[in-house]
Order: sequence, then structure tokens, then C-alpha cells
Amino acid sequence: MRVPFVAANWKMHKTVSEAVSYVTAFRMHKYPASNVEVVLAPPFTAIHATAQALAETTTRVAGQDLHWEATGAFTGEVSAQMLKEAGASHVIVGHSERRHVFGETDEEVNRKVRAAIENGLTPIVCVGETLTERESDRTLAVLDRQLKGGLKDVTGAQVGDAIVAYEPVWAIGTGRVATPEQAQEAHAYIRSRLAQMFGINTSEQCRIIYGGSVKPSNVAELSRQPDVDGALVGGAGLEPASFAEIVAKSAVATV
Repeated sequence: MRVPFVAANWKMHKTVSEAVSYVTAFRMHKYPASNVEVVLAPPFTAIHATAQALAETTTRVAGQDLHWEATGAFTGEVSAQMLKEAGASHVIVGHSERRHVFGETDEEVNRKVRAAIENGLTPIVCVGETLTERESDRTLAVLDRQLKGGLKDVTGAQVGDAIVAYEPVWAIGTGRVATPEQAQEAHAYIRSRLAQMFGINTSEQCRIIYGGSVKPSNVAELSRQPDVDGALVGGAGLEPASFAEIVAKSAVATV
């Protein structure tokens, strides 16, 4: 049984003080901690404070991105070691906004994935199609390309320990959400490709989570799908009560 994984990606929201206030409120909500793994992804400036506020809890912290080099003349970038020192254990890689707003390529995603793994961070590797790609029946081809490119030169054991996030671009921040059937189809395909690329054990171990307008009202039904192992939450993760409800429903749905 794969333990559900639920992460809140705050994107460019919350100052340090706001992040600490969020954690204080979130810690008041109870959920079956043994049945779900929880991660918060604050902006870079709030990682250290968030990690400190979460001390002595099971909730972990993720960076929202990283550079593949350890050091260098890369103004505005952050390395894996910097994230670790600040308190992160995970890092989001290849989020659709990085791909489609900032032009990140599959090759760059791959370099970031390998940098994260080599430095002891767990990558949350995002894949997903645009609305145009879905409407032209290219969803599976896009997923195939992103998986092959993003996970190149990564071992099966490393993939098994990583997180893959399926996030249909057309459902992010739009209020639209993939139906449970659409999510399951994409997740099942991703798992089948992981089996072909890395072996059945890796595919069964790797957690594949859904991202795209996840809310308390839809997370339980999504989580009940056999290949959906949790959620990458955007807007609904900005409020501690809302995110706590998502976490609780994710844990219960898979029991």
C-alpha cells in the first residue's frame, strides 16, 4: 500500500510571518498522520522559517524549484544544497508554470531531477498536457515525452523514491478539474510507462499524485482511484483549514 502524499504549493504567496502563522493554524488541525505524508512548499524566502515552525511534526518542506548547478553565476537561482540547508527535504521540478511561463525544457527538468537526487532531495516531478494537446488527443504522447526526457539517466530505485505529479495544465487555477476517470486514465498510463522503463517494482512503489484545482470537495473521489496516490494542491492549499481538510480526506479515502 502506497502512503498518500499531499503537498501544498504556495507559489508566490506568503511572507515569512504569514508562513509561520499558517503553520501555527495548520498544526491545530488533526489528521491520521500515519496514513498520509504531508509537504508544504513555501517561497524560497520562507523555507527556513516554515521548517522551523514545523519542527517536531511529521510535515516536511519542499522548494518550488532549483538550479542543477551547485554554485555559479546564476543570478536569482537556488541550489539543492541551499534548499537542504534551509530545511527542505523535497523539491518541485518541472511545474507547468516553469515549463509554460518560463520555457523550461524536458532536458532542464532532467538536470534538475538528477541534481535533486544527487543532493538528497526528493523530487516531485511534474508532467501534464495543455488543453490544446488534450483536445488533439495527444495527452499520452505528451506524458510519454515528459517522462522519458525528465527521468533520463535516473535509476529505478531513484524513481521509486520520487514523486510524479500529473497536472493537466488546463485544470490549474482554472476551476476545471479532470474527472476521476480522466485522472485515473493518465495515472494508469504513467504507471504503465514507469513499469516499462524501470520495472514493475519501481512502478508499484512510485507515488503518482494529481494536481489541478484540487479542493476539499473533490479530493476524496480523486484519491479513491487506484493509481492516484495523493494531490499537489495550489489555491486550496493557501488556507490552513482548507488544506487540512484535503489532507484528512486523502488519508481517509485510501484506508
